[in-house]
Amino acid sequence: MIRVRDIPRLPARPLDAHKGTAGLVLIVAGSRGMAGAAALAGNAALRSGAGLVKIATANVALDTVAGLAPCCTTAPLPDDGTSVAREAAPVVLKLAEGWQAIGMGPGMGMTEGVSGVVLAVLAHTAIPVVLDADGLNVVGKHAQSVFRDRPAPLIITPHPGEAGCLLGTTAKEIQADREGAAARLAGLGAVAVLKGAGTVVCDGERMYVNTTGNPGMATAGAGDVLTGLVTALVAAGMAPFDAAVLGVWAHGRAGDMAAERWGILGLTALDILNCVPQVLRL
Repeated sequence: MIRVRDIPRLPARPLDAHKGTAGLVLIVAGSRGMAGAAALAGNAALRSGAGLVKIATANVALDTVAGLAPCCTTAPLPDDGTSVAREAAPVVLKLAEGWQAIGMGPGMGMTEGVSGVVLAVLAHTAIPVVLDADGLNVVGKHAQSVFRDRPAPLIITPHPGEAGCLLGTTAKEIQADREGAAARLAGLGAVAVLKGAGTVVCDGERMYVNTTGNPGMATAGAGDVLTGLVTALVAAGMAPFDAAVLGVWAHGRAGDMAAERWGILGLTALDILNCVPQVLRL
């Protein structure tokens, strides 16, 4: 396994760039009661340089998401009153046409409808996907067969509990050998980002262990910010492993900046989000 220590750089933006060439991101996220997860991911993608971000979310959450993310466009998905319904799958596939990267999973819930949408996107889109949170949970123990059939790059961003679900083990065992667990996750057919203190990124051949971040980042919504950040870097043209490494480093550094300004206690995902542009300043 090659140890990676250098942080990739974000490609410079051409002087003649416009919003259509700066990165097109589709976020599939949110449900009733979890609109904030979708908004955080969408706002993070914009803060990380994406030119256009569309958030596809359960219709019941649409107005809330739109209010929390006014610089993103939104698309309503059929729902069951709380989460997306199975009928949303063809809608998402149609929405994905022409976009450069998809961030999927935050706040979606763990219903049959969510499972149908996630599996359809993984099986039928040729666009890089960053899969997080409930998107990972609905795949669960079937990860190997689902991920290996994926026709395009996939980045997964599990915390130890989600990693345990994917690998058929426990969070305690994941934490006992985080680098080994990240390698096993990569073996499922994805670039793996095992979150936590010293986040590990692995693609099966290379491994990076992050050195930025602090305990204040153990806060609701921080992972949603990471999802949007990494998705935007992929949409900007970065290779999946490089996007994951830069995204993890920048996310942690933004958390460190936020902690320097406001302290560790009471740090929120919005504090991290608002520091991202300064970290990524070219």
